[in-house]
Amino acid sequence: MSNESRDRRRANPNGPGPGVDESIRALLLLMPRMVGRAKRIRVPEELQSLALAPRHLSLLSYLLFDGPMTVNDLAARLEVAPTTVSLMVGELSRKGVLERREDESDRRRRIVSITDGKRPAIDDWLARGAHAWRQALNPLTPEQQQMFVRTLRAYEAAMADGEDD
Repeated sequence: MSNESRDRRRANPNGPGPGVDESIRALLLLMPRMVGRAKRIRVPEELQSLALAPRHLSLLSYLLFDGPMTVNDLAARLEVAPTTVSLMVGELSRKGVLERREDESDRRRRIVSITDGKRPAIDDWLARGAHAWRQALNPLTPEQQQMFVRTLRAYEAAMADGEDD
């Protein structure tokens, strides 16, 4: 690759500022620190014995922020099969974290929610991350916030593309 084409690739086509390579370098250095900090978020004592995994965290986040919903709704949001969510809900129900109740408008459907007893601990567990994201996103315009979320989704999708190789 010639110096000229390398310079063009590194230059930011949108104007002054770091080019793509410099941004990638910064993100490659930042991501392990972010993941490390997220892993160090202390699980509340009353939840420690439950052996919660990242898949549980996503499910609990949806229920905490969006409220009770059906297994099918959770599966759609988590982008997994309803049977996968049903197994997780069953596991967390046996541990006293979730409860299932009949949908009053359709008795064939079950609504999943966080138990009242575990809600404060789960809320405390997720609050630090939510607070940090709020601090990071508040200075941005709504359009910039959406671009940031789309960028993270695109990154996650691009990382998933290579998993089958």
